[in-house]
Amino acid sequence: MTPANVPPPPAPTPDARPDIFDRQTRALHRDRMLPRFADHDFLHRAMLDELLDRLTDVQRDLPEALVVGCPDGRAQAALEALGKRVASVDPGFLAARNAGGVQADEDSLPFADNSFDLIIACGTLDSVNDLPGALILMRRILRPDGLMLAAFTGAGSLPRLKAALLAGEGDRPGQHVHPQVDVRAAGDLLSRAGFAMPVADGEMLTIRYGDIVRLMHDLRGMGGASALTTRPPLTRDTLMRASGHFADAADPDGRTAEQMAIVYLSGWKPDPSQAAPARRGSATMSLAAALKGKAGSDNSDQ
Repeated sequence: MTPANVPPPPAPTPDARPDIFDRQTRALHRDRMLPRFADHDFLHRAMLDELLDRLTDVQRDLPEALVVGCPDGRAQAALEALGKRVASVDPGFLAARNAGGVQADEDSLPFADNSFDLIIACGTLDSVNDLPGALILMRRILRPDGLMLAAFTGAGSLPRLKAALLAGEGDRPGQHVHPQVDVRAAGDLLSRAGFAMPVADGEMLTIRYGDIVRLMHDLRGMGGASALTTRPPLTRDTLMRASGHFADAADPDGRTAEQMAIVYLSGWKPDPSQAAPARRGSATMSLAAALKGKAGSDNSDQ
């Protein structure tokens, strides 16, 4: 499906903030992961399965859907099985092409306003340069009373890896892990982007590794290697020291427990048919109620 009246991406403004993430490197990571993504896709599968499960609570058809982040076609196939017409977009050229979609960053989505009833954004918003702008664009390209569901890794992820690299670099540490957004901040961004009935919540996944190299191999295999514009080199000596620190944190069986914090977002594009928000502090919205669009609340964090 190709939306009509597709405008060009917005041109950068002279006073735009410098990018945190290198867009070309980010796209390259997405493309390089494709051949072996199935060997490292456990995090993407967990997030997508949860988003699709939450979609089953929605009591509306939402026939026109956009998938943001399309490394393997699973999201498109699942939505098409539900009778939806699906378009795709991905930061990587090959990833987008494989899905028959469009290459674009989330903060410059090339779709006209009011193009879709549903957006599923899985696994990429943690490394977009302008997350508030991306959420605003998603709200704009939704039709009134359309739904956005998103999942990405957030604050609290990779504590063992970060501690090991910090110890490995000693007195001159560099940033090797992406900055991360916590659940409360994500909920605030949803509200500021203009979504109705915003809900942000999260879960923590624990993955156990025999060594730090396997963890870093998984991160590269899922397209999660550092795409920061300033990426300090990781020397062999630093990696050896970090590996020892990582091993020191291992359980008796020799495996170290690492954690991935996943942030889930949902929000509706405002529409007159929706219930009016409750007075601040007077009610708490459940996730199920928000997805069904049956109630309103000013509390975004659950």
